[in-house]
Amino acid sequence: MIDAKKSALFETGFSMYLTPLIRSSFSRILGQGVEVIPEKPVLFIANHSSWWDGLVFFYLNRTVWHHDIHMMMHEEGLKKHSFFRYLGAFSINRKKPKEILTSLQYAEALLKKGKSVVLFPQGDEFHLETRPLAFQAGAAYLMEHCPEVPIVPLSFYYSFGHQQKPELWIQQHQPILTSTVKHMTRKEKTLHLQQLCTEQLDSLRNAVISENSEVFQPLGKRRK
Repeated sequence: MIDAKKSALFETGFSMYLTPLIRSSFSRILGQGVEVIPEKPVLFIANHSSWWDGLVFFYLNRTVWHHDIHMMMHEEGLKKHSFFRYLGAFSINRKKPKEILTSLQYAEALLKKGKSVVLFPQGDEFHLETRPLAFQAGAAYLMEHCPEVPIVPLSFYYSFGHQQKPELWIQQHQPILTSTVKHMTRKEKTLHLQQLCTEQLDSLRNAVISENSEVFQPLGKRRK
């Protein structure tokens, strides 16, 4: 497993590159419920359909949440883009079961130290319209081992609208308290999260298709 080597200095410098990149790459970035999360730490989960997903998490954290976040990332990708280690990325290799457990235990240790963790429960990057989302059991494992840590689901939807550049629509959902699912088995917890996040993503898709942006706020502009 490749562990993180987070650097505040590198993170600040990377943000100076990432922020204008994000803002210039989309015609608009719209968010619903994207707000400060006073609880720390939290376990963030989201659907995974784009190369942008991880970078969007870093952007939201720098501009909205301000948590000490770490992100689970494919070992091959982290080897190729090793600089992500300095942003808090650590690896997982799903081809080796023992290393999966090592990575989950590493994430558990981070949460118990008060650091928030980002996890993409699908395990791999899939097309945005793939259903079901087919979650792996990692999030449920962390729910069991860190029962005091809430889960904050996010939904990402990328769409081409009326402009040359694509749009990014984001919904931040209400935290899930592990106490509400403690009676479930790990498999049942995983299916519960999978169904919940699928319904949330489908709801966001409907908002995008109907162009129902009234309840969304722009996230791609500088805050006053």
